[in-house]
Amino acid sequence: MPDSRWPLIAGVSLLLAAASALADEPERLEADLRAMFGGHGSVELGEVSGALLRSRATAEDLVFETDEGERLRLARYIVNGDYDSPDEVILEGLRIEDGLTELPLMSAERIVLGEPSQAVFPLYGDLVPEDVSFGSLAIDDIVIDLASELAEELFQGAAFRGSEGRLTIARVRGESLAHDAIGMLEITDVAGTGQDLDDLGSGSFTLGSLRLEGLAGLDGDQEESLALLALRDLDIASDRLVGTLAALDLDGDFGDGSGGLSLEDFHVDLARMIALAPEEERTRLRMASNVLTDGSGELRLDAAFLGDWEEEGGRSVLSSESRVTAHDALRLLFDIELPVVLPDGVAPADVFADSDLLEAATLLGGDLHLTLADQGLFARLATLGAAMEGVTEAQYIEQLRTQAQGFGMMFGAQVQSILMGLVDLLEGSASELAIDITLPAESNLATWTDDPMGVPDRLSLSVETR
Repeated sequence: MPDSRWPLIAGVSLLLAAASALADEPERLEADLRAMFGGHGSVELGEVSGALLRSRATAEDLVFETDEGERLRLARYIVNGDYDSPDEVILEGLRIEDGLTELPLMSAERIVLGEPSQAVFPLYGDLVPEDVSFGSLAIDDIVIDLASELAEELFQGAAFRGSEGRLTIARVRGESLAHDAIGMLEITDVAGTGQDLDDLGSGSFTLGSLRLEGLAGLDGDQEESLALLALRDLDIASDRLVGTLAALDLDGDFGDGSGGLSLEDFHVDLARMIALAPEEERTRLRMASNVLTDGSGELRLDAAFLGDWEEEGGRSVLSSESRVTAHDALRLLFDIELPVVLPDGVAPADVFADSDLLEAATLLGGDLHLTLADQGLFARLATLGAAMEGVTEAQYIEQLRTQAQGFGMMFGAQVQSILMGLVDLLEGSASELAIDITLPAESNLATWTDDPMGVPDRLSLSVETR
C-alpha cells in the first residue's frame, strides 16, 4: 500500500529545492552588479533580496562612482523570472550626475527590458554585440543634459550632439531589438532647447512622435534598410529654421507591392528666418521669399512620392506617382507607368530599393505624364525678371518667347513646344502645362543616356496648355 505521506513529502522537497535556487539569485545579482562596472570605479549597494513565492531578485540603492568623476544612482534593479533567462529586468530611478556638483546629466524614471538576453550587461569587458538583445523595451521620463560628455556619446551624429541645453523624452517603446536590427522603436513627446543645436542653430524643438519599423543592417554586414518611418508634429523655432511638419511617412518595404514617401503640411516661416539672417543676405533672401510666397513669408508644402508594382504575364509594371504642392506658388504632378522585363533574379521591389538595377531591364514601352499648374508663381517670376532686366513685363516675355523659338530651331519642335508652354505660363495666357510622353515598344536606359540630344526624336510627345 503506498505511503499516504508521499505527496506531502514530495511537495515539501520541491518547495525546498525551489527556495534553495531562489536564494542563489540575490547573491548572483549582487555579484553581477558589482562586476558590471569592471573595476572602473567604486560600487555601493543597499539591500539585495529575493522573493519567496516567485522568481525575483531585487537590489536597492545602487551607487557607482566612475573614475572620470560621474556618479550613477539607481533606486532599484529588479530581475523577474529565471535569472539565466529573465522575463524582464526593471531599472527604477536612474540618475547620472556630476560627481562634484551633483548636477543631473541624465535621468530616467523607469526602464523595462523585456526578455533580455541576460540579467545584467557589463558596461566594460568582453561583451560582444551579438550577446545583447531584448524582446521589448520601455523607458519613461528621460531627461538629458545636452552639454554633457554623456550626451555626446549617446547622440554621435545627431543634430544636437555637443550642444548646450536640455532634452526630454516622455516615452520610448521598442520590440525585437538586437545589435544588427530593430523590429520597432517609437519615441513619443520629445522636447529640446539649447544653444548650438548643429543644423538647427539655437532655440527649441518639439516632436510628437517618431516610429521606426523593420530597421536592418545596423552592423554594416548587409545594406541598411528601413521598412517604415513615421514622424508626427515636428515644431522647430531657432535662429536658423522656423517651421513645422505635421507628418512624414516613409514606406521602404516594397515587398507588398507599394511604398514611397509623403510629406504633409510642411510650413516654414521664411520671414522670421530672414529677419534672423545676416544683414548682407536679407535682400536676396527676401526677394526669393516674395516670389515663393507672394509676400506672405509663409512657405507651405505638401508632397508625395509613391511607387507600386504588379506582375503581369512574365513582365512587371512599375508605377510611380509624385505630387508636390507649394501653396500659392505651383503644383507639380508626375506619373510614370513602365512595363519592364527584369533580369533574372531581380524582383520589382529590388528596383525600388536600388534604381541602378533598372539599367539592365528591358523597357516595353511606357507612359510618362507631367502636369505643371501655376498657382501664382509664374506671374511673380515675370515681374521679377522684368525688373531685373529693366524692361516692361511685355518686353521681358517677348524676349523669352524669342529665345524659346531659337532653342526650338536647335533642339527640335518638341523642345520648342515645352519652352513655349512655359512662356505662356509666365504671360498668364495659360495656367497649366501638361506633357505626355510615350516610350517606344522596346528600349533600355542606354537608349536614352548614350545620345541625349536624340531623345526627343525617339519619343512620342505631346504638349498642351490650358
